[in-house]
Amino acid sequence: MSRPKITLKLATSLDGKIALSNGDSQWVTSEASRAHGRYLRAENDAIAVGANTAELDNPRLTSRVPGQKNPTRIVYDTTLRLSMSSNIVTSANETPSWVFTRGAECEKSEALRAVGVKVHAVTDQDGLSLTESLDIMGQGGIRSLLVEGGGMLIASFVRAGLFDTIHWYRAPVLLGGDGRDCVGTLSLTNMGQAVRLHRMKVSTVGQDLHEIYVKKD
Repeated sequence: MSRPKITLKLATSLDGKIALSNGDSQWVTSEASRAHGRYLRAENDAIAVGANTAELDNPRLTSRVPGQKNPTRIVYDTTLRLSMSSNIVTSANETPSWVFTRGAECEKSEALRAVGVKVHAVTDQDGLSLTESLDIMGQGGIRSLLVEGGGMLIASFVRAGLFDTIHWYRAPVLLGGDGRDCVGTLSLTNMGQAVRLHRMKVSTVGQDLHEIYVKKD
Protein backbone atom coordinates (compact mmCIF):
# COMPACT_ATOMS: atom_id res chain seq x y z
CA MET A 1 0.00 0.00 0.00
CA SER A 2 1.43 3.40 -0.98
CA ARG A 3 1.90 5.97 1.75
CA PRO A 4 -0.16 9.16 1.86
CA LYS A 5 1.11 12.19 -0.02
CA ILE A 6 2.88 14.28 2.64
CA THR A 7 3.03 18.07 2.81
CA LEU A 8 5.09 19.86 5.46
CA LYS A 9 3.77 23.28 6.49
CA LEU A 10 6.05 25.83 8.11
CA ALA A 11 4.88 29.19 9.45
CA THR A 12 7.92 31.11 10.64
CA SER A 13 9.74 34.35 11.16
CA LEU A 14 12.23 35.48 8.53
CA ASP A 15 14.98 33.69 10.47
CA GLY A 16 13.10 30.38 10.58
CA LYS A 17 11.64 30.51 14.10
CA ILE A 18 8.18 29.30 15.08
CA ALA A 19 8.04 30.76 18.60
CA LEU A 20 9.95 32.61 21.28
CA SER A 21 12.06 30.59 23.71
CA ASN A 22 9.17 30.61 26.21
CA GLY A 23 6.84 29.05 23.64
CA ASP A 24 4.88 32.21 22.78
CA SER A 25 3.90 31.87 19.11
CA GLN A 26 0.70 33.89 18.66
CA TRP A 27 1.14 35.14 16.15
CA VAL A 28 4.33 34.89 14.07
CA THR A 29 2.68 35.07 10.66
CA SER A 30 -0.25 37.23 9.59
CA GLU A 31 -3.95 36.47 9.65
CA ALA A 32 -3.79 36.36 5.84
CA SER A 33 -1.24 33.52 6.00
CA ARG A 34 -3.21 31.67 8.64
CA ALA A 35 -6.37 31.91 6.51
CA HIS A 36 -4.41 30.73 3.46
CA GLY A 37 -3.06 27.80 5.45
CA ARG A 38 -6.53 26.70 6.44
CA TYR A 39 -7.23 25.93 2.78
CA LEU A 40 -4.25 23.55 2.92
CA ARG A 41 -5.97 21.78 5.79
CA ALA A 42 -9.18 21.48 3.79
CA GLU A 43 -7.25 19.98 0.85
CA ASN A 44 -5.76 17.16 2.94
CA ASP A 45 -7.34 14.09 4.48
CA ALA A 46 -5.40 14.44 7.73
CA ILE A 47 -3.29 16.91 9.67
CA ALA A 48 -0.55 15.98 12.16
CA VAL A 49 1.21 17.72 15.03
CA GLY A 50 3.54 16.61 17.79
CA ALA A 51 2.73 16.38 21.49
CA ASN A 52 4.51 19.67 22.29
CA THR A 53 2.43 21.60 19.78
CA ALA A 54 -0.77 19.97 21.00
CA GLU A 55 0.10 20.83 24.60
CA LEU A 56 1.42 24.39 24.16
CA ASP A 57 -0.94 25.69 21.47
CA ASN A 58 -4.06 23.60 22.20
CA PRO A 59 -5.05 23.86 18.51
CA ARG A 60 -8.38 22.84 17.00
CA LEU A 61 -6.72 21.80 13.71
CA THR A 62 -9.92 22.42 11.77
CA SER A 63 -10.11 24.03 8.34
CA ARG A 64 -12.84 26.55 9.13
CA VAL A 65 -13.33 26.99 5.38
CA PRO A 66 -17.03 27.32 4.52
CA GLY A 67 -18.30 24.28 2.66
CA GLN A 68 -15.04 22.36 3.13
CA LYS A 69 -14.35 19.33 5.29
CA ASN A 70 -12.18 19.15 8.37
CA PRO A 71 -9.19 16.81 8.20
CA THR A 72 -8.66 13.94 10.60
CA ARG A 73 -6.54 15.35 13.45
CA ILE A 74 -3.45 13.29 14.35
CA VAL A 75 -1.12 13.73 17.33
CA TYR A 76 2.23 11.94 17.66
CA ASP A 77 2.38 11.52 21.43
CA THR A 78 4.94 9.04 22.75
CA THR A 79 3.83 9.14 26.39
CA LEU A 80 0.15 10.10 25.95
CA ARG A 81 0.53 13.63 27.31
CA LEU A 82 -2.51 14.87 25.40
CA SER A 83 -4.88 16.55 27.85
CA MET A 84 -8.41 15.21 28.19
CA SER A 85 -9.56 18.85 28.14
CA SER A 86 -7.71 19.73 24.92
CA ASN A 87 -9.67 20.93 21.90
CA ILE A 88 -8.62 17.88 19.90
CA VAL A 89 -10.01 15.50 22.54
CA THR A 90 -13.19 17.33 23.51
CA SER A 91 -14.31 17.56 19.87
CA ALA A 92 -13.33 14.02 18.86
CA ASN A 93 -16.94 12.99 18.29
CA GLU A 94 -17.36 15.88 15.86
CA THR A 95 -14.06 15.69 13.98
CA PRO A 96 -11.97 12.48 13.91
CA SER A 97 -8.98 12.51 16.27
CA TRP A 98 -6.16 9.95 16.25
CA VAL A 99 -3.16 9.51 18.53
CA PHE A 100 -0.03 7.52 17.75
CA THR A 101 1.85 6.38 20.85
CA ARG A 102 4.23 3.65 22.00
CA GLY A 103 1.83 1.95 24.41
CA ALA A 104 -1.87 1.90 23.62
CA GLU A 105 -3.14 -0.24 26.51
CA CYS A 106 -3.33 1.86 29.65
CA GLU A 107 -5.82 3.87 31.68
CA LYS A 108 -5.17 7.04 29.67
CA SER A 109 -5.67 5.32 26.33
CA GLU A 110 -8.94 3.83 27.51
CA ALA A 111 -10.10 7.27 28.66
CA LEU A 112 -9.24 8.73 25.26
CA ARG A 113 -11.05 5.94 23.43
CA ALA A 114 -14.10 6.44 25.64
CA VAL A 115 -14.53 9.98 24.29
CA GLY A 116 -13.98 9.00 20.66
CA VAL A 117 -10.22 9.29 20.12
CA LYS A 118 -8.58 6.47 18.14
CA VAL A 119 -5.35 5.41 19.85
CA HIS A 120 -2.79 3.47 17.79
CA ALA A 121 0.37 1.82 19.14
CA VAL A 122 3.49 1.95 16.95
CA THR A 123 7.10 0.96 17.53
CA ASP A 124 9.21 3.46 19.47
CA GLN A 125 12.89 3.25 18.53
CA ASP A 126 14.43 6.70 18.97
CA GLY A 127 11.04 8.12 18.02
CA LEU A 128 7.66 6.78 17.02
CA SER A 129 7.71 4.83 13.77
CA LEU A 130 6.52 7.08 10.97
CA THR A 131 6.31 4.24 8.47
CA GLU A 132 4.02 2.22 10.75
CA SER A 133 1.83 5.26 11.35
CA LEU A 134 1.61 5.96 7.63
CA ASP A 135 0.64 2.34 6.97
CA ILE A 136 -2.18 2.69 9.51
CA MET A 137 -3.29 5.92 7.86
CA GLY A 138 -3.34 4.23 4.48
CA GLN A 139 -5.43 1.38 5.85
CA GLY A 140 -7.81 4.00 7.26
CA GLY A 141 -8.29 5.65 3.87
CA ILE A 142 -6.01 8.64 4.43
CA ARG A 143 -4.38 9.56 1.12
CA SER A 144 -2.89 12.96 1.98
CA LEU A 145 -1.29 14.27 5.16
CA LEU A 146 -0.39 17.81 6.22
CA VAL A 147 2.29 17.98 8.92
CA GLU A 148 2.15 21.29 10.80
CA GLY A 149 4.82 20.90 13.46
CA GLY A 150 6.47 21.44 15.72
CA GLY A 151 10.11 21.40 14.81
CA MET A 152 10.87 17.94 16.21
CA LEU A 153 8.09 16.27 14.24
CA ILE A 154 9.00 18.16 11.06
CA ALA A 155 12.62 17.03 11.50
CA SER A 156 11.52 13.41 11.93
CA PHE A 157 9.75 13.46 8.58
CA VAL A 158 12.67 15.23 6.91
CA ARG A 159 15.26 12.80 8.33
CA ALA A 160 13.19 9.88 7.04
CA GLY A 161 12.75 11.50 3.63
CA LEU A 162 9.00 11.21 4.13
CA PHE A 163 7.67 14.31 2.45
CA ASP A 164 6.73 15.44 -1.02
CA THR A 165 6.10 19.18 -0.72
CA ILE A 166 6.89 21.99 1.70
CA HIS A 167 4.66 25.05 2.05
CA TRP A 168 6.59 27.74 3.90
CA TYR A 169 4.93 30.93 5.17
CA ARG A 170 7.62 33.41 6.17
CA ALA A 171 6.81 36.64 8.01
CA PRO A 172 8.97 39.81 7.90
CA VAL A 173 9.88 39.57 11.58
CA LEU A 174 13.03 38.45 13.43
CA LEU A 175 12.88 36.35 16.61
CA GLY A 176 16.59 35.68 17.10
CA GLY A 177 18.76 32.74 17.95
CA ASP A 178 16.96 31.94 21.19
CA GLY A 179 13.68 31.36 19.33
CA ARG A 180 12.36 27.88 18.61
CA ASP A 181 13.49 26.41 15.29
CA CYS A 182 10.99 25.34 12.64
CA VAL A 183 13.07 22.24 11.88
CA GLY A 184 14.67 20.28 14.71
CA THR A 185 17.94 18.38 14.74
CA LEU A 186 18.83 16.50 11.53
CA SER A 187 22.20 15.19 12.82
CA LEU A 188 24.06 15.96 9.59
CA THR A 189 27.83 15.51 9.56
CA ASN A 190 28.71 16.88 6.13
CA MET A 191 27.17 19.11 3.48
CA GLY A 192 26.65 16.14 1.19
CA GLN A 193 23.89 15.03 3.56
CA ALA A 194 22.05 18.35 3.37
CA VAL A 195 18.44 18.11 2.23
CA ARG A 196 18.28 19.83 -1.14
CA LEU A 197 15.04 21.38 -2.31
CA HIS A 198 13.70 22.81 -5.54
CA ARG A 199 11.73 26.04 -5.18
CA MET A 200 8.56 25.76 -7.25
CA LYS A 201 6.83 29.03 -6.45
CA VAL A 202 7.14 32.21 -4.42
CA SER A 203 4.19 34.52 -3.83
CA THR A 204 3.04 37.03 -1.23
CA VAL A 205 0.19 36.56 1.22
CA GLY A 206 -0.41 39.88 2.91
CA GLN A 207 3.06 40.96 4.09
CA ASP A 208 4.31 37.38 4.26
CA LEU A 209 6.07 35.20 1.70
CA HIS A 210 4.56 31.88 0.67
CA GLU A 211 7.15 29.51 -0.78
CA ILE A 212 6.51 26.03 -2.20
CA TYR A 213 9.34 23.48 -2.38
CA VAL A 214 9.76 19.89 -3.53
CA LYS A 215 12.68 17.56 -2.91
CA LYS A 216 15.51 17.52 -5.44
CA ASP A 217 16.21 14.14 -7.01
